[in-house]
Amino acid sequence: QVHLVESGGGSVQAGGSLRLSCTASGFSSHTVWLAWFRQVPGKEREGVAALRTGSGQARYANFLKGRFTIAEDSDNNALVLLINDLEPGDTGMYYCAARDNGFIADSLRRNNYKYWGQGIQVTVSS
Repeated sequence: QVHLVESGGGSVQAGGSLRLSCTASGFSSHTVWLAWFRQVPGKEREGVAALRTGSGQARYANFLKGRFTIAEDSDNNALVLLINDLEPGDTGMYYCAARDNGFIADSLRRNNYKYWGQGIQVTVSS
């Protein structure tokens, strides 16, 4: 059974940084797509970044302006999201998601993901 658990959220001031982590377990395949989504107040859940494990393939949402970095932490079977220069508009719930296969072109579409973590809150104050 696939299990995703997010950690590392919290409250920070604008301009600060956060490191979100998602521990993943239960996959039957060695190569899967892992992604971060977020839901800010008043908006639908949106894709932030995704990667295919072990492949070097990654994709980022256009609105990120280069402040986000997605990476694998293979030693800990975890997915990491580094967020720099946080803005109040980044406030929301951040979710880890996974799917067994797919293409990079649709890797930020939430309906393409079967497995989800519970989410973690990120709050950025001005």
